[in-house]
Amino acid sequence: MNRIALGLGAALLATTALTAAAQAGDIVRVATVPLEAEITGMYITEAGDFFFNVQHPGDGNPAPYNMAAVGAITGTDFNALPKMIKEHGVPSGDAKGKILSSLGSYQIIGSEGGLREHFPAGLGAILAVDGKTVVKESNDPDFNAFVPTTADSSEGYLFTNWEDRPGGTSRMHIAKGADGKWMVKKDGNMMVDFSSVNGTWVNCFGSLSPWGTPLTSEELYFDNTADWNNPGYKRHKDQLKLADYLGHFPNPYDYGYIVELKDPKGEVVPQKRFAMGRYSHENAVVMPDRKTAYLSDDGTGVVFFKFVADQAGDLSSGTLYAAKVTQDAGTKDPAKAGFDISWIELGHGDDATIESWVRQYDGITPIHYKQGSSSYLSDAEINAWAMGKADDNRAVFLETRKAAAAKGATAEFRKMEGVMINQAGAANGTVPYMYMAMSAIGKTMSDDKGDVQLNANKCGVVYQMNLDKGFNVHRMVPVVAGHGYNKANKPNACPTDSISNPDNLLVLNDGRVLIGEDTGSHENNMLWIYTPKSP
Repeated sequence: MNRIALGLGAALLATTALTAAAQAGDIVRVATVPLEAEITGMYITEAGDFFFNVQHPGDGNPAPYNMAAVGAITGTDFNALPKMIKEHGVPSGDAKGKILSSLGSYQIIGSEGGLREHFPAGLGAILAVDGKTVVKESNDPDFNAFVPTTADSSEGYLFTNWEDRPGGTSRMHIAKGADGKWMVKKDGNMMVDFSSVNGTWVNCFGSLSPWGTPLTSEELYFDNTADWNNPGYKRHKDQLKLADYLGHFPNPYDYGYIVELKDPKGEVVPQKRFAMGRYSHENAVVMPDRKTAYLSDDGTGVVFFKFVADQAGDLSSGTLYAAKVTQDAGTKDPAKAGFDISWIELGHGDDATIESWVRQYDGITPIHYKQGSSSYLSDAEINAWAMGKADDNRAVFLETRKAAAAKGATAEFRKMEGVMINQAGAANGTVPYMYMAMSAIGKTMSDDKGDVQLNANKCGVVYQMNLDKGFNVHRMVPVVAGHGYNKANKPNACPTDSISNPDNLLVLNDGRVLIGEDTGSHENNMLWIYTPKSP
C-alpha cells in the first residue's frame, strides 16, 4: 500500500472536497496481465462479478496467455470487497507471462479466434457486410457490458468490443455455474451485424446505459477529414480496409460516434447517436437522470463534451456542449493543479437531421481528392459557422472537435481516456463523483500555451469531478498521479509503486475506484484500486 502526502512531490493525491486542498489517499496493486498486454473492458455486474479483458498480449507468453482473452475474476464479490486488500506484487520470472491477481483467479471465458462452436469464424473475427468474408481477426478486445437475463445476474449476454478498423462487437450468452465459473451457452452468440450503419471504426471503451443498452464508442483517430480520401495519406490503408468491409469507399461522416445497441437481448439493433457528436470517443457515461451524458475524446488537442438529451432515456436528440477550463493559478504541477469548468453550448441536433447531412457526402472517393482543398467540410466552413454565417449546424455534429475549438472551448487535453461514475452512488448521493483518466500529460497540455499549461507527466493522472444534484460538473481535480518517469529505467520507466498511463476506470459501490493501465512504461500492465481518504 502506497501513501504519499501532498506537498512531498506526491505520486498520489486524493480529494474529498473539491474546494479544499487535495489530501492523501491509498492505491493498491491488485492484478497484473502478461507481457505486452493491456487491461481493458472492466465491468462489474450487480452480483459483484468482475469482467476484464487482456488485450494483444505478446506472442512470447506461454499458452493460453499469448492470446487475447475475455474473462472474469472468480471467487470474489467486487461489490463487497474488504477494506484492507492484499497487495499483488510486481511479477518476476515466469509470472510475467501470466494473468495474476490478489483478489481471485482469472477465468478465460473466450480467446481470440476461439469458441468456434459458437462463432464459426472465431471470437473477434470481423466479417464484411456479406456476413461471410473475414476482413479482420482481432486480438484487441476492449469494452465489456453484461446484460442480465436473470434476476440474480447469473446468466446473460456479455458484449465485448473488438477495437479495430473496421470495428466489431461480440455477444456471448454466458451462465455462471455453482462453482462460480462461467460457461458459454449454445444459443444467442453472435458478432453484432453493423452493416445497417455502414460498419464501425475502432470500437473502444463504453458503458451500459441506465436503461440497459450497451453504448459502444467509435474512437476516430482522424484529426483532419480532408485527408480521408487522400491516397497519399500515411494511414490510407485503414480506409481501404473499411472499403473491403463495405464493398465501396467509405463516407468519413459515418464514423466517430457513440453507437447504442438496442434490443440487446434480442436481434441487437445498432443505432449511431449522431446528436452526441463526432470525434474520437473513448466512452460516454449517462447520468442517473437518463438525460445528461459526459463524453471523453481520446487523442492530442482534444475536448471534453457534455450532452443533454431532450427526453430521458432517448439519446437521439439533444444539445451538445464543450468544456472551457480555467487552470488553478500558481502551480503547473499536474498532481496539484485543478481546473474550473464552464460549458459552451455548441448546438441542438437530432439523429435524423444529422444523418441527412451525412448522406450528402456519399460517393466521394480518392479520385475526387485535390491537394490543398477538402472534399468534405472545410475549416473555412467551420469558422463561418462559428461566426454565425452558416445555414445549418452540420459543423457541430460532423466536425465536432474543430467546431468546439472555433467557439472557444478548451481543445488541449491529451490522451483523455475513460470517464465513469457509480450509477447507484451518483443517484442516491453516496458517491457523488465522476472520474476521468488522462493517460499522459504532455504536448498540448504542457506547451505553455492556451488554457492548460502543466508540467509534463508521462505516467498520467486520474481526475475527480463533483456531481451536483442536477448532475452538472464545474470542477476537476487530480486525485491519483503517476510520478518519476525515467526512460533509463525501462521497461519500468514509470515506478511500479504507482500508476502508469491510466485508461479504464470503474467506480465501486463504496466509492473506491479501479484503475486499469494501457502502458508501455510498466513491464506488466497493472490493475489498481484507489481508496479516497475519508473526510
